[in-house]
Amino acid sequence: MGAESLDATFAALADPTRRAILARLREGEATVTELAEPFAMTQPAISKHLKVLERAGLISRGRDRQRRPCRLRADALKDATAWLEGYRGFWEERYQSFDALLDELKERNGSDE
Repeated sequence: MGAESLDATFAALADPTRRAILARLREGEATVTELAEPFAMTQPAISKHLKVLERAGLISRGRDRQRRPCRLRADALKDATAWLEGYRGFWEERYQSFDALLDELKERNGSDE
């Protein structure tokens, strides 16, 4: 995944409204009107959020007669998850070191009594 694509994905995910839209689309496709319902914002404002999500490759918009349903495209999320996964080993190592330190401190405190 390219840096620009990854930047667009994380920028899109930085907004709580866009994350809520993605959560709704996880349940299935929806129109702009349906996506706007739970938010106290105008349809043009929702459309701006959708454009950001679309540019990041997180959603696609189709055409079904008069409807223009939006659909979740999880590929970009998969790529972002893969990038984050690279840090899992780092954090696992840190936690293991912390666990070892705690065990050592418990042993010391136990031998002082």
